[in-house]
Amino acid sequence: MIDTLDLQDIQGLIIRGYGNLKAACYILLAIDDPRAAKSWLKTLSSSITTGQARPQEHALNLALTYTGIQKLGLAPSALAMFSNEFTAGMTTPHRSLLLGDAEESVPSRWLWGGPATIPVDAVLLLFAQDDHMLSTNHTVYAQAFATNGIREILKLDTVDLGGKEHFGFQDGISQPVIEGSSRKAMPIDMIKAGEFLLGYPNEYSLYTDRPLLAPALDPDGHLPRDSGGSGNVDFGRNGSYLVFRQLRQDVRGFWQFLYAATRKPDGSSDRAASIQLAAQMVGRWPGGAPLVQAPVQDDPQLAHANDFTYYRTDPYGFNCPMGAHIRRANPRDTLDPQPGSEQSIAVGKRHRILRRGREYGLPIDVDGEQEGVDEQDRGLHFLCFNANIARQFEFIQHTWVNNPHFNGLYEDADPLIGMRRPDGGTFTVQARPVRKRFIDLPHFVSVVGGAYFFMPGINAINYLTSL
Repeated sequence: MIDTLDLQDIQGLIIRGYGNLKAACYILLAIDDPRAAKSWLKTLSSSITTGQARPQEHALNLALTYTGIQKLGLAPSALAMFSNEFTAGMTTPHRSLLLGDAEESVPSRWLWGGPATIPVDAVLLLFAQDDHMLSTNHTVYAQAFATNGIREILKLDTVDLGGKEHFGFQDGISQPVIEGSSRKAMPIDMIKAGEFLLGYPNEYSLYTDRPLLAPALDPDGHLPRDSGGSGNVDFGRNGSYLVFRQLRQDVRGFWQFLYAATRKPDGSSDRAASIQLAAQMVGRWPGGAPLVQAPVQDDPQLAHANDFTYYRTDPYGFNCPMGAHIRRANPRDTLDPQPGSEQSIAVGKRHRILRRGREYGLPIDVDGEQEGVDEQDRGLHFLCFNANIARQFEFIQHTWVNNPHFNGLYEDADPLIGMRRPDGGTFTVQARPVRKRFIDLPHFVSVVGGAYFFMPGINAINYLTSL
């Protein structure tokens, strides 16, 4: 049985990525006066974009950290029902070790979200057709902050690179689809709503833990009843955990490493070999074609291809290396206990995330000399939704991305975003008759900010304003 989604209660960014709204910014907020902030939030709630229809001109969504929800007055008994990951935050020593946030990614060096920065209570996510409309909308909202007990900590801008990320690869090709959202998808990508939204059954046919309240705590009837049958009202229903990490990309360093690693015997550069090695690290060509289907060269006809598996077509990684980024982030049919089977695919469905990130910073031509551009910050605002941070985002990061023994490897973490040893990383390209190993991979991506948020349903927001 497929659950009917309460689209009018679900914030729209969870349902759709707003690909038609090319301009976006994320405003990090602190709540200085909770009483005034609730009044502001009550007015704002009617402007929040829901999942009912695709917005054509602009969109607005809101998410709160644990401290933000705490300041707004949710009962301690309900706060205790949020996940440990959310309540403890992203920067505990244990979590930093789990996520690989060390060296240049250590939280003490972060621009925001770290222990030495202003605590973030909320993030306002704005989207618009163009930069002018976005700027106008931001000005309107920002003018109301100070008089409503809200303080803007930082405004994180984005840039539209036409579907590519800063290393030059097509992005966002492989995405799961929420069952019941009316969107079509291949069976491997159709995922139970409870994997992304609280208050719905997940891939285990269970309900993820969430804040449930006695009906007496909701006298105005803002919250829906618990569909799990407890008789309580469900603060978490139609909400989702938002993982937000600002990832800085060393674009010039990435391509310089590739050029150096693929030089011809006479010392001259081999651009084609550099692009091929980059594709092997990613698992797709820059145009988007997956190596498992196009191992020799890019194929424009496969630019958006996503209907493939690994175990039966490329079990030894001769087409797509075993440690390639997309093979780690979504292993498809290669997972134990029975690779190549529906059981393996079912295991993978329990570790999917909905990505909603956008790039930031000016692009750079790595073959040209652009004075002043190289010093500027650029990268990805990584945003993803999941109902279980530990089993989804953190599992992917720790068990697949950072794991040096992933897929039978010996000492290879993810070549793009994986944790490195102090002496550098290793990347192995499986081949006949002899594999190739590239050593001393530096960090191409570092974390410069981040936090765990909760994006509540509209009913839950209205409940918070009534407290």
